[in-house]
Amino acid sequence: MYTAPDYYLVDELLSEEHRLIRKSVRDWVDRSVVPVIDGYAQRHEFPKHLIKEMGSIGTFGPYIPEKYGGAGLDQMAYGLIMTELERGDSAIRSTASVQSSLVMYPIYAFGNEEQRLKFLPKLASGEMIGAFGLTEPNYGSDPGNMLTKIKDAGDHYILNGSKMWITNAPIADVAVVWAKDEQDVVRGLLVEKGMEGFTAPETLNKWSLRASLTGELVFDNVHIPKENLLPNIKGLKGPLMCLNSARYGIAWGAIGAAMACYDTALQYALERKQFNKPVASFQLQQKKLAEMITEITKAQLLAWRLGTLRNENKATPAQISMAKRNNVEMALNIARESRQILGAMGITGDFPIMRHMMNLESVITYEGTHDIHLLITGMDITGIPAFD
Repeated sequence: MYTAPDYYLVDELLSEEHRLIRKSVRDWVDRSVVPVIDGYAQRHEFPKHLIKEMGSIGTFGPYIPEKYGGAGLDQMAYGLIMTELERGDSAIRSTASVQSSLVMYPIYAFGNEEQRLKFLPKLASGEMIGAFGLTEPNYGSDPGNMLTKIKDAGDHYILNGSKMWITNAPIADVAVVWAKDEQDVVRGLLVEKGMEGFTAPETLNKWSLRASLTGELVFDNVHIPKENLLPNIKGLKGPLMCLNSARYGIAWGAIGAAMACYDTALQYALERKQFNKPVASFQLQQKKLAEMITEITKAQLLAWRLGTLRNENKATPAQISMAKRNNVEMALNIARESRQILGAMGITGDFPIMRHMMNLESVITYEGTHDIHLLITGMDITGIPAFD
């Protein structure tokens, strides 16, 4: 039975509504994700049947206004939802993150009313699945040099190029794709499934995020109607604003993975006996557990404060980068230490630790690599960009 760690009584900083929202998602994860997710990860399959359920409990675009199918919740609620989803598996949280922060958010923030009404309610319910196309084979951390292009052809655009490492790509009904126009300005487009020349092959043979659908987005002279251009944004500011929202969700989500590993390790250490006493009675194991709960507590407080700043529209991109970087590294370290407490049992699918550890190797890289986030902090405190 899972017991969520809360060493500093962070729950007292949350509203009753926040706790109720978290409980509903926590109960769903326990009921629908935990019992099946290891099997899907072992088989390298995505549990598609969970999509509609995720829509029904409000995990897609929870901060999008109710008018467009969202729940109209605040940023703290979004973070708590991401924590519970990632406690189940990073693949489940990734699906919700992409749908919410990288697809619904740009359509809401940069789209027109017609686009919002056409796509957002179906994305919120899970009737449609979205993807986000920014990363390219040759340009990951350097999206400003992207090669994907659009050309004005009168009543439509012609799109050519490719994107890779795209969550949800193989099943996406609509993709928010970023491409350069003929003036070299980055623009956002809505590319829909079935458009001639648009394919989305799946990426297989992954050791990480095995329960997540990852693929490419390939565009070969795809005709994009003019009305599918996001009209209210130009330049890299658009995709970077989306990434800020996604990174914020990850900062919370990673805590869920860490909590799952810590709780598993603590319960195992109390039950497992060696030399006629519980493993938890040995000093080195207590050191591991004490350091884990300390780091989780620090991450909880960091995320809570960041959520408060987001609700007040005060959070900076650099603050979000710091939280994403810190909390994912924390979770990965805890997964590794937890695996050691379980010994050989830690590598089996009977426990979630090794699955979380492998997933977090992707989470520490995507939505801005660990090193890039460090340099964002460095630039923020010195005023000197080290990656130009």
